[in-house]
Amino acid sequence: MLRDAILRKCRESTATKERFFAEHADRIEACAREMARAFDAGARLFALGNGGSACDAQHLVVEMMHPVVDKRPPLPALALGADMPLVSALGNDRDFSVGLAHELRVLGREGDIVVAISTSGRSANVLRALVAARELGMLTVGFSGRDGGRMAELCDFAFVVASFSIHRIQETHETLLHVLWDLVHLVRGEEDVL
Repeated sequence: MLRDAILRKCRESTATKERFFAEHADRIEACAREMARAFDAGARLFALGNGGSACDAQHLVVEMMHPVVDKRPPLPALALGADMPLVSALGNDRDFSVGLAHELRVLGREGDIVVAISTSGRSANVLRALVAARELGMLTVGFSGRDGGRMAELCDFAFVVASFSIHRIQETHETLLHVLWDLVHLVRGEEDVL
């Protein structure tokens, strides 16, 4: 029955998230504190990923730039890879795998924040962007899945969802981006209304 499949998938999603947040709660708090400190110092956030992860990156940018909670100030954020003419020009003239790093090298500066999202932790363009971010002296935050891939070693804060289900990984990433967004505001002294 489809009803059984629906309930099983919901239970799997809930269990994956509960395990993840129990394991990473202290590091999520530490990351939120570092992000808040960076924003207070004038940082901008750059979010990036491919496919569904690019959608999650854009979602994070919307949360930062257009808070859904009244009286929470917007924070400066930009989704890299969202400008299709630029992405296609870089891919055509150079190589798709260097596009995100190129954008970051042009727009980023020391002290900024990069949130890189990759369900596998192995996306070449995301990894190259993280290398560029480290060279520029940015705070690097990674959301990945499975075993974290190479992404884990390139991030100041790497959050790996220990699952091989892309859906469970992405569902956890979406919750994580909401939690981080909320915590950054709480660390900055705003009211806990959620």
